[in-house]
Amino acid sequence: MSPLFNLTPDLAVSRLCLGTMTFGEQNTLSQSFRILDEAFHGGINFFDSAEMYPVPQREETQGRSEEYFGRWVKERRIPRDRVVIATKVAGPSGQMSWIRGGPECLDARNIIEAIDSSLMRLQMDYIDLYQIHWPDRYVPMFGETEYDPTRQFSSVCIEEQLDALGRVVNAGKIRYIGLSNETPYGVMKFLQIAERASRYPKIISIQNSYNLLNRTFDSGLAECCHHEGVSLLAYSPLAMGILSGKYFAPDRGPTDARLNLFKGRYSEGETRYNLCNNMVKTATMEYLGIAKRYGLHPVSLAIAFVLRQPLVASAVFGATRSSQLQEVLNAVEVDLTPQIVTEINKNSENINIILNFGRKTMLF
Repeated sequence: MSPLFNLTPDLAVSRLCLGTMTFGEQNTLSQSFRILDEAFHGGINFFDSAEMYPVPQREETQGRSEEYFGRWVKERRIPRDRVVIATKVAGPSGQMSWIRGGPECLDARNIIEAIDSSLMRLQMDYIDLYQIHWPDRYVPMFGETEYDPTRQFSSVCIEEQLDALGRVVNAGKIRYIGLSNETPYGVMKFLQIAERASRYPKIISIQNSYNLLNRTFDSGLAECCHHEGVSLLAYSPLAMGILSGKYFAPDRGPTDARLNLFKGRYSEGETRYNLCNNMVKTATMEYLGIAKRYGLHPVSLAIAFVLRQPLVASAVFGATRSSQLQEVLNAVEVDLTPQIVTEINKNSENINIILNFGRKTMLF
């Protein structure tokens, strides 16, 4: 059973959060229901979605992940207070014209329209945690590691975004707000502005990638979150399945595995974790070796590592089949010994050395 973490005094979430971004693309409605049933009965009460899901994003499927989750709650007659649902508003992209024309920006109109649409798809009166999927300004993300000042563009001010979010909080449509794919600067600006104006809600969480191949949260963001009481919702704890080892097996993994099934169609995922990059393979194989030496399943090693980070409230993972879900549920019972952690950190240090000498060769 997944234990609980008090995200706020009145919001307890399971240490594992089931992400729904495969629902409606890789998973049919019946398959999604089965995974949701098994996760719920396994102690998971925390579920994450987004208005743009499932991925890869398409006009024909946009919103299905929220819709499937909402139908599950209704058809299974799950009491609303037994589940915590988090979802997100898409930031400016220009690549999803079917979502409010781009989306073009994250102004008040876009935020409020997105919330109302999500509530309709979810068939719910309120959302527990509403997150800005990515900033309404240029930041390095989705695998980028260096900030380029020349890529700045005109963006909606944070005050307008917080004002819109504050209005929907007051209206009872959302309970709490959070950020995703943010930087230390962004986190502190949202907190600073909310502190200056009491009518603005304070962020309680940030959902960023964190795993054995990507520990950038530990540099900068961790300090911000520690001092400001902001929890990390660690997404991609298995690095899109890479840390399971399946993509480096002789058969290169199942044909329906995400990075195989959508090869050439999933640019964000392929950019973040380049399977052709020898650094990715070398680092992953070392972690697989650590797991084998200590008799652990690779998934258990990866999930246990994420959950031992003291600022992590929950690890946000995806599963397209029951066996994958069970592997993650089993990982909650694993405690990493100091010796295992020492070996993990040694491998991470070697990764950082390589990165510092070859900044253009991205690992994550």
